[in-house]
Amino acid sequence: MQMSRLYQVKQNFPDRRIHDIPAEIARQLHASPFASRVKPGGRVAIGVGSRGINNIATIARAVVDYYKAHNLKPHIFPAMGSHGAATAEGQAEVLAHYGITEATMGCPIVSSLEVVPLGRTPEGVDAFMDRTAFESDGVMLLGRVKWHTDFMGKIESGLFKMMAIGLGKFAGAQRYHTYAYKLGLETVIRSVGRQVLGSGKILGGLAILEDAHHNTAQLTPVMVEEMEAKEEQLLALVKSWMGKIPVPEVDVLIIDEIGKNISGAGMDTKVVNRGVQGQYNPWPDTPKIERIFIRDITPVSYGNAVGFGMADVISDRLFNKINWVPTRINALTASTPSAIRTPMHYPTDRECLERVFPTVGRFDSKEVTLAWIRNTMELTPLMLSENLLDEIQRNPLLQIVGPAQDVEFDPEGNLVSMLAPALAAH
Repeated sequence: MQMSRLYQVKQNFPDRRIHDIPAEIARQLHASPFASRVKPGGRVAIGVGSRGINNIATIARAVVDYYKAHNLKPHIFPAMGSHGAATAEGQAEVLAHYGITEATMGCPIVSSLEVVPLGRTPEGVDAFMDRTAFESDGVMLLGRVKWHTDFMGKIESGLFKMMAIGLGKFAGAQRYHTYAYKLGLETVIRSVGRQVLGSGKILGGLAILEDAHHNTAQLTPVMVEEMEAKEEQLLALVKSWMGKIPVPEVDVLIIDEIGKNISGAGMDTKVVNRGVQGQYNPWPDTPKIERIFIRDITPVSYGNAVGFGMADVISDRLFNKINWVPTRINALTASTPSAIRTPMHYPTDRECLERVFPTVGRFDSKEVTLAWIRNTMELTPLMLSENLLDEIQRNPLLQIVGPAQDVEFDPEGNLVSMLAPALAAH
């Protein structure tokens, strides 16, 4: 099998990073009314989720410090549905892997799956809230606002989804995804979110926005009164920053790793243009990807390989690392069993590519177009095949870094990486 040579290509996304995150949070929160809405000496429950949010430990500690500075008693709780294998201990471990522990935060970490019912929404959805949050004097949410991997809407993944899926814990997450099968996930998120707001327990949230480099780019306090409308505005903004594979079509996309710290679906479906129900290229204005080859899974996923079923071929290396207990729990809770259907898998990277190359309609393997990324959060630099040179040169945001290189395999038949190591776990 002969393959086109590859260029390393840099995407010149704007760098929107906040250089002093604690100072920015202090500035934003001290100008907000959050603390004044809690009685003196009151308890504040701070919800933190399980996504791979950059700088999340730094952000959480700064929020804890804000409430402590106002003589309040904060604690952190995992705002998660089925993650951490749907156990209290597992969810506390997820936070610990992100550096969120009692020692680093200076406050208790309280993890429980126990919930309090909040009644039924007008759409007929039973709503729930984490008991430790409900029994506090106010709840503050820390959540990244971004596009969702399963659907398109004006509200997707963010504070409203955290109020529904996160605060509802495993009991809520199971029910909400079942309702969503008929009503649609955005409808359920809005419906349950409004019911949670009606409890009077929510103070508001700190919306975290990241740029295309995965930098913390904006930290916005969101008051409870404006949460729904504000989140719509923030989602539209962050979508305008989204990084993509920078060519219209690719025959084979090579992905070094997937993982829960990268996306709730293991890989960002709106980067790879796949649907969690198995649809090929469902997203408009997204490059068309014919075949996906996944090489491995991140260590901090601890074997939760949800999303690997969206690939066309995977390595045995990945397959042998799958922990089926959390993988199945995650897929079943989200009503996405197709996301863990087992693709073809082979012992070596070379064999994976040899098997999938003939399926893209090219008689000459050197004509197969390739893109190669570390993961769907790291889209610069990336490798693009030499036969895409015209497309690369037409895009003013792209810069070729060095000459075209031959694809190399090690003695075991696995690709020799041309990309930098993956981001450290945050």
